[in-house]
Amino acid sequence: MDKKPDNNNFRNTNRFQLDKVAFYGRTLSEYLKMFRIDDTDHLKRYNRILDCPSGASSFVAEANNKYEVNTVGCDPLFDKDSRILQKQGEEDIEYVVKRVSLAPNLYNWNFYSSIEELRNYRKLSLDQFISDYNLGRQRRRYVKAELPKLPFDDKSFDLVLSGHFLFTYSHKFEFSFILSSIIELFRVCSREVRIYPLQKSSLEPYEHMTDLLTTLKKRYGITYHIVLVPFEFQKGSNKMLCLTH
Repeated sequence: MDKKPDNNNFRNTNRFQLDKVAFYGRTLSEYLKMFRIDDTDHLKRYNRILDCPSGASSFVAEANNKYEVNTVGCDPLFDKDSRILQKQGEEDIEYVVKRVSLAPNLYNWNFYSSIEELRNYRKLSLDQFISDYNLGRQRRRYVKAELPKLPFDDKSFDLVLSGHFLFTYSHKFEFSFILSSIIELFRVCSREVRIYPLQKSSLEPYEHMTDLLTTLKKRYGITYHIVLVPFEFQKGSNKMLCLTH
């Protein structure tokens, strides 16, 4: 039987930061919680959904194959062979899981009961993604694309989801990149953009959030809300940014 990580076995770490953008994914069940989507019937209210960047998430595979929800994923690596992505995904799972295991006190162990269960979720996501990837590329549900410029027409998607990227890795990005990326996500959306989480991988808040939100509202006229979500693995990561047309 798996045990929860024992915080006493690790030194209290106040700063935790991912050094690279990991090719790392999550399942549809996790997406529903992260983005405060009630259930799969709620997903069906949207004619077309974009996951950007999608990484090794199985959200696209599950939404299309299990629930017939028209969902597209884009990522800079989606021109690579599935074997390359499988290897990259496996390596990055171990990279992230190892980092988490060194500072388990920075996380809530409610959804995942243990380090091993966290790893199993990540492997499940990767396996479902890889099994769908080759056919999905043929059917244009996996598209090579990289923020801040996407190869989609204006308002191509009803709902745009962006998880664990812009603010998670904001220590690696300039303010201008984050702003232009959000504007681009909003451009290809007709109804809602949802971005999760709102803090860095170090658990610190994004230091330019006030300036960012002010710019979105005053310069671009974008309506936004910060919304509580029923998911909090990293402590404090229970909020998303929702932009609406």
